[in-house]
Amino acid sequence: MQITSISLYEGVTKFKKLEYLRFPLRLGQDVFHSQKISDINRRKFVKLMKAFKILIDLYEVDDYMACATSAMRESINGKDIALEVKEEIGLKINIIDGNKEAELINKSLNKFFDEKTYLHIDVGGGSTELNIYKNREKVASKSFQIGSVRALEDKVSNPVWTAMENFVIKHLQHSPKVISIGTGGNINKIFELSLPRKNKRYLDYQKIEEVLSYLQTLSFDERVHKLNLNHDRADVIIPAGKIYQRAMKVAKSQQMIVPDLGLKDGIIQVLYERNLAKKPL
Repeated sequence: MQITSISLYEGVTKFKKLEYLRFPLRLGQDVFHSQKISDINRRKFVKLMKAFKILIDLYEVDDYMACATSAMRESINGKDIALEVKEEIGLKINIIDGNKEAELINKSLNKFFDEKTYLHIDVGGGSTELNIYKNREKVASKSFQIGSVRALEDKVSNPVWTAMENFVIKHLQHSPKVISIGTGGNINKIFELSLPRKNKRYLDYQKIEEVLSYLQTLSFDERVHKLNLNHDRADVIIPAGKIYQRAMKVAKSQQMIVPDLGLKDGIIQVLYERNLAKKPL
């Protein structure tokens, strides 16, 4: 959850982050095994939404958007849980499909696109969204049931991997040079571990390979204690990294931009746009 204030000063619109809270609650692990969110995680989720709603009220937020992605859209009780949260807490949750998820993420990335060809890769816990841009135009977009937690649990079938690779080949096989854009918490952490030069937001394919190879030499405990990774990052960072690599390899892309933007940033942009005409900043 992120709470942002927006102001206009001397013709410049400024976005300032007031609050950011990330709580690791892996609903997807339930769904991948039993197709539903367990009672334990359901209760935890409702508690978490109560905490979010309290902060929304305390900050006197003008507008909000709550989005649920892969886990809740695939679970047989996802809609029931969203309804429970709305009735008990007064917080509306939008269960969005993969295309909407990709659309929101891309809202935050428009400034990166020019006449070149880009493959945007966003890896979440349960799904991966791929978007292809040529000459500033999005020419293809697709969501795949491939994610870091799903891969960790070995719940990605070979046909799904093949479908992702075929999608990339179909739309990029005649492109001489493809630049990748990577979003998601795991690629941001891989970027940090690569010890980038100041003001550089690029990763080479080879550098991703080096970081992943190093991580594979460490045990889970070593990743947590030596590298100070959160527990819920230390176990999925390698399978997540391999998803980015696989997409880049098929696209013959050697370079990735890592802008540290994602779904929440796209949501904030949507909220800004829909409230712009309501009242002056």
